[in-house]
Amino acid sequence: MKINVHSLAILLAAAMTTSCVSTKKFESLQNKLNEAETSITGYQREIRECRDAKAEVERAKANLETRIAGMNEQMEILRQNNNQSLKQLQDLSVISSAQAESIRKSLENIGAKDSYIQTLQQQMARKDSLNMNLVMNLKGAIGNLDDKDINIKVDKGVVYVDISDKLLFKSGSWDITEPKALEVLGKVATVLKNQPDIEFMVEGHTDDVPYAKGVLVDNWDLSAKRATSVVRLLQKQYGMDPAKMAAAARAEFKPIANNGTDDGKSANRRTRIVILPQLDQFFKLFERPGA
Repeated sequence: MKINVHSLAILLAAAMTTSCVSTKKFESLQNKLNEAETSITGYQREIRECRDAKAEVERAKANLETRIAGMNEQMEILRQNNNQSLKQLQDLSVISSAQAESIRKSLENIGAKDSYIQTLQQQMARKDSLNMNLVMNLKGAIGNLDDKDINIKVDKGVVYVDISDKLLFKSGSWDITEPKALEVLGKVATVLKNQPDIEFMVEGHTDDVPYAKGVLVDNWDLSAKRATSVVRLLQKQYGMDPAKMAAAARAEFKPIANNGTDDGKSANRRTRIVILPQLDQFFKLFERPGA
């Protein structure tokens, strides 16, 4: 039964001004008015909920339309890719058997080259690791000497041991007699002997001051005699394999510092031990199976 709230309010007002209306009827009208107001509140809430639901549906519809548009775009891209793939397959279907064989061999070569490059990288990484291990062993054996007297480093994959001439020789001399020099060379020999595959070169270096005395003609002679003195000592006193060693003279022509200063001259007067790369093993890396 639909209740007219406005009519109930009029009846209630009339009842309040008329003394002939009973209390029971008044209470009944009051209850109906309250029920009507409650119903109106409920209807208003339902209307708001319906409006909110409608807005949500519209948002969902908009999102769905956006998704549909995106899916249609993706379908078009897939359709174009499919057409392109079909065209490529059609193009491939007309190549000759010789061309197909050439393509197959090219793919095999690409795979072989990739494997070859990976092998080279692994071998170079292994070589770098061995060099660093050698450097650490040399530094550990020699101990805390001043870097001005001895310096061990890796440069472009080659290990260098630079020993100051003031540690090894007296001025103008090529005889090794100082106890400290014998100790240092003995420690170097101990480390190198533990690497039987290693070969090395001992280089003599001088500053640019001309030197000629006795049997010495110039700095070439002085640097050569100092290099051979070190090699000879390593062979005879420390048992190094002479087939693994070489001696070289550099004179003043490979300086590492400016000869215009006393410190520079001192740095240039040095004996350098160069751990030689194992070229035979290196070149084997470039030998491909079946090449």
